[in-house]
Amino acid sequence: MKAPSGNEKPAGPNRRRAVLVASAVAAAILLGFAGIYGIAGLLRNRAGDPECKAAVDIARRLAPLVRGEVAAVTMASEPLRLPDLTFQDANGRQHSLQEWRARTVLLNLWATWCVPCGQEMPALDALKAKLGGPDFDVVAVNIDTRDPDKPKAWFKDRAIRHLTYYADPEAKVFQDLRAIGRAVGMPTTVLLDPKGCEIGTIAGPAEWASDDGVNLIRAALQK
Repeated sequence: MKAPSGNEKPAGPNRRRAVLVASAVAAAILLGFAGIYGIAGLLRNRAGDPECKAAVDIARRLAPLVRGEVAAVTMASEPLRLPDLTFQDANGRQHSLQEWRARTVLLNLWATWCVPCGQEMPALDALKAKLGGPDFDVVAVNIDTRDPDKPKAWFKDRAIRHLTYYADPEAKVFQDLRAIGRAVGMPTTVLLDPKGCEIGTIAGPAEWASDDGVNLIRAALQK
């Protein structure tokens, strides 16, 4: 057995600390991969909903109409059902997206601090005035997290008369959509079929009351 030389030193606290840090980093990497693959699995399960295949067929049919003022809409390429998002009305009563089953819905998330949202809101209001009814609705949900009276006043000041006021002061609707890759900025708008399945999504504003927007929605309503 070779005797240790006088130059060798026992492992000190710095070396032990380095080993612990390396182990922690390795564990974090493994957890990260697990999280990524876990989320991916959830997305695959949600995306595989067979009841949403019809929405993809609608998206393919509507694709030629995605032009002009609604050219930025991305049409669904795989079946995807949205979570049952919850929010409240102006009186604080709770609602869920489930209540709009059997109707085609244009779901919009907006905030008072979002300049494009303010530019888009009159068009959403006008779209509902033109096409709103038993088969179609525009559901605009505010996600301001401070001063709940501000967005209500914002609605009134801009003479938004046809849209019903809905809000989620915790902005969980945005987080839920972001978790499935459908909210990356504001405004966020998703066109849903009567089963709550994605037909198309857009991040950013659109002139929904234009001929292009109205033609797209009318085509989505065709049986």
